[in-house]
Amino acid sequence: MRATYSYIGMRIIFFVFLVVVVMVESFAPSKTTTIHSNRSTLCIRRKDQAPPFHKRSSSCASSSPSRNTRGVHGGSCISGHTTLAMSSPLSAATCSSILSSLHANNSFVLSALLVLSVCGIAMEQKTTIGKALSANLVTMLTALCLANLRVIPFNSPVYKLVNQVLVPLAVPLFLFDSDFKRVVRDAGSLLVAFLVGALSTVVGTLCAFTLIPLKSLGEQGWQVACALTSRHIGGAINFVAVADTLNIDGSIVSAAIAADNVVVALYFAFLFYLATPTPGKAEKHNNKTANENAKDTVTTSKSESLLSEEIALPGEEPIPITTSSIAYSIATASCLVTLGSAITAAVCPGLSSLVITSLLTVISATVFPRWFHQLRTSGIAIGVLFLQMFFAASGAGGSLLLVIRQAPSLIAFSALQLAIHFLVLMGVGRGVLRLDLNELLLASNANVGGPTTAAAMAQAKEWQKLVLPALLVGVLGYATATALSLSLGPILIRLAAR
Repeated sequence: MRATYSYIGMRIIFFVFLVVVVMVESFAPSKTTTIHSNRSTLCIRRKDQAPPFHKRSSSCASSSPSRNTRGVHGGSCISGHTTLAMSSPLSAATCSSILSSLHANNSFVLSALLVLSVCGIAMEQKTTIGKALSANLVTMLTALCLANLRVIPFNSPVYKLVNQVLVPLAVPLFLFDSDFKRVVRDAGSLLVAFLVGALSTVVGTLCAFTLIPLKSLGEQGWQVACALTSRHIGGAINFVAVADTLNIDGSIVSAAIAADNVVVALYFAFLFYLATPTPGKAEKHNNKTANENAKDTVTTSKSESLLSEEIALPGEEPIPITTSSIAYSIATASCLVTLGSAITAAVCPGLSSLVITSLLTVISATVFPRWFHQLRTSGIAIGVLFLQMFFAASGAGGSLLLVIRQAPSLIAFSALQLAIHFLVLMGVGRGVLRLDLNELLLASNANVGGPTTAAAMAQAKEWQKLVLPALLVGVLGYATATALSLSLGPILIRLAAR
């Protein structure tokens, strides 16, 4: 019941926001334009003007039936024999002035981004369409449409705030649970399958970019390939980090996310079709800790949203989100970002600070696992909101026509990339390493979708012993995908130059 009220509340907020925008655009009184006709001319006057003279000797008369002249009181004279009445709700100049003042109001733009972010999350949690599209895509496409309708601006200092401040904070917030020692200890053979999947994504990117070099995107073709590589090794946060690092245009980001979500949705359906519901060999997973300790069996919360789903161990109480945990999470992430930026400026000035920040977060979470584990829930919650705001800002800065124009080539590239990823994964994993089929499918899900989608797949297929390893290898993807995909940049540049 509380979730239903929350969803209704989000719809009301979004509806009120749109109503306010429409009212602001149309509050001015209307002015009517009337066209007075005689046999030879039509004299146009506004409602607040005095009526023109209708004598044939007036200045409204025209010696040529096709010539337009000015009336005595400022009316226009148009040749013809028709009487018309037109109504305009607001002059173009006044409407433009109102929109300009709204677009220059940072509070208005920030409110728009927050409302769009919340509505995307609510749509994913409560609607069938939202689940199919994902909160990221819903938020981004809505912002794209509103920007092209001039409701929100294409450019704003708020967008720079999101890209320069919130995105760097979101990266460590998503990595608070990236205890590398725990991943190696508890992931078992699924870790090997995941590493093969990451290698398969790299091979798929190189092959797909050779066949489909994305030349229609110009110099940003290889950058989009890097961003999609990070998406198919880690997740959406890695795509955001790479896109922000390489300064990919907002329209291209929107097109890439829209195209990739279509392909990924079909790919997930394909993986679920191939996976067997019986545990089989996967149930005999050689995880000593999982077999000895019941607390290593993981269950997922009842949240239907993969974006905000919380993973909790039944052997321990859920970690609540409190004011203290929120404050500690933001402060810790801010310190990591500051330290990462300082190290990057001193050691590698040309490198993005997000790479060093990610590395520092993984090291810190490994050295101080208790501290970061207590902040995991609040960190992910805040990170999800910041991530949503990035997609809203990216959509607002995009061109709808460009998105439609570029989407087909990006769909083809993403589909070919994942097809090669799957073939290489099956060839190496099954043919060479003799890994279990279900583990390979689950590892591919963790590569392409991230930890929550992989954990949800293991839960749905009743692979209880694989839920925790799926979560851990997915977090490992978060920790490594950004640096790995950026390292492909020089190779992709050489391929694009051919």
